[in-house]
Formats: sequence, C-alpha cells, structure tokens
Amino acid sequence: MSLEKRVVIISGASGVTGQLAARTFAAQGASLALLGSDPAHLDGLAHNLALPEERILTFAADLTRSSAVPKAAAAVQAKFGRADILLHLVGGWTGGKTLLETPIDDLQSMLNQHLWTTFYMTQAFLPLLAQNGWGRVIVISSPLAAHPSAKMGAYAIGKAAQETLLLTLAQEAKDNGVTTNILQVRSIDVKDEGKGTTPNELVAAMLYLCSDEAAKINGTRIPLIGAG
Repeated sequence: MSLEKRVVIISGASGVTGQLAARTFAAQGASLALLGSDPAHLDGLAHNLALPEERILTFAADLTRSSAVPKAAAAVQAKFGRADILLHLVGGWTGGKTLLETPIDDLQSMLNQHLWTTFYMTQAFLPLLAQNGWGRVIVISSPLAAHPSAKMGAYAIGKAAQETLLLTLAQEAKDNGVTTNILQVRSIDVKDEGKGTTPNELVAAMLYLCSDEAAKINGTRIPLIGAG
C-alpha cells in the first residue's frame, strides 16, 4: 500500500497513538500535518520522523477553540494545497462521579474535547477532502457512547455527541468520496499488557480504512474490543 501524494492530518499527534500513526503513515509515503497543543512535543516528533521539509508541517493550537482550527486548515492548504485523511485523535477521560455529583466543568470539558474539537476539525478540513473527490475521516471512540456505565456519564455524553456528529457527516460527505468511520475501544493499552486495544491494532485499522479496498466502509462503528 502506498500513500504517496496523500496528506494526512493527525490531531493529537504527540500522543502514543498519534506518534505511531505518524510513523506508519509516513513510511507509506504520506505527507503529514501534525496538530496538537504542545509545540515542543510536535517539533520533537517531527525531528524524529526526519522527513523532508516538504512532507511535514507542525501546527500547535488549542483545538477546543473555534478560532484556532481554521488557521490550522489554512496552514495545511498553504503548505500542501490539499488534505486527504483526517485522523482526529484528540480526547480525554473523566469519571468516577454520578451525574448528580458531576460538576458542570467536567461535562463541559468532555464536550469540548470530544464534540467541539470534532466539529471544528471536520468543518475546517472537510472542504479540502471533498475537493479531491477522495477522503477519509477516522476517530477513536468508546462503546460507552451507546451503552453508558454508572459514574461515567460525562465521558459517555461527550462520546455520544461526537459519534452522532460523525455518523451524520458520513451521510453528508459520502457523495464527495469521503468516508467517515469510528474505531471503538474500551481502553488503549499503550504497554501491550493484554488489557485493551494496542496502538498497533488501532493504527493497522486506520491504515486499512485508508486503503482503496475499504472505500465502501462508511458510517460504521468498528469494535476493536475483542470478545470479552
């Protein structure tokens, strides 16, 4: 599989999964736009990738701010003239409280991280994907979005809102050749301890969804959660 001439946007790029996705997609020939909140971490990742200058862009911003994301999209367009794949990996978790105990700030934080960053990113980058007549949007979510557990309400609400946005986008963007899919995990097992989904498994699924063979997979929740 080759992704030469494809431009991949990775938000949350400095996280473990984001870093692995950057290395994997770069190895397939893609150019990368790395987005995140910490410029030092992004610059370190870009340095380690050692890509030619014309294949790499870093953009540090708070993606929960509506004003920041259009600037990121403008930077990508100015640098590459296109975008093809959006791997939106921004997220976070809070829990351990009943809904009655949950502070408003906890719920707002989950909505900001899951719903609003996704809204801002898709609004800003979808026009670039659509103009190519080919595109991929991939986001990581959780089965809690559809089946909430006690004391995880704020997180589940944020993820449910995010998934509704993405499934709507899947229907609205499909005629432009853009697919939108959700990878569901219970947890990300960064230490490969057999307790969740590993970054390797997640990135392998992303890579497949970006292949021509996966062109008809759209608007799906793909469970990478095993049989347990």
